[in-house]
Amino acid sequence: MRYIVKRGETWQSVSGDYRIPVEDLWMANPFVSHSTLKPGQVIIIPNLPDKELIPYTIHVFIAEKQLELRRNNIIQKVYPIAAGKMLSATPTGDFIIVNREPNPGGPFGTMWLSLSKKSYGIHGTNDPSSIGKAVSKGCIRMYNAQVNELARIVPNGTGVYIRPSRRMAQ
Repeated sequence: MRYIVKRGETWQSVSGDYRIPVEDLWMANPFVSHSTLKPGQVIIIPNLPDKELIPYTIHVFIAEKQLELRRNNIIQKVYPIAAGKMLSATPTGDFIIVNREPNPGGPFGTMWLSLSKKSYGIHGTNDPSSIGKAVSKGCIRMYNAQVNELARIVPNGTGVYIRPSRRMAQ
């Protein structure tokens, strides 16, 4: 996938966000300096398709505690979620699903979908009563059956757009 470098990013930070060794990034970008990255520079993240080639997108609205699955920008399903609490807010922005892990154990339920922001993901829960609340450490929690359904539908590389609210998504 083609990726546009943001201010302050390094090879190491991109490596962490996309869960790929720095050496693999360097091999995919042989004509880019291995010492520094520049904002606006385009690099290749190997083994991920460009999100524009995937018909699905995920839209998260934190205030409403909802996740929308869209296909070609048409809403297919709306799922209830739990989001981050005040001291560990869910990050807003544009991300992609970079990998997945079935049955990650502990509080993560039956599926983990890693986002392109280190330590954050969309996952199931071992506490279904938390859905609809602001209780997580920043991740997006779903009912296990629903996150499993979502994971069956969307491939790695799917765009994930997290907004504070529907009103602020316009």
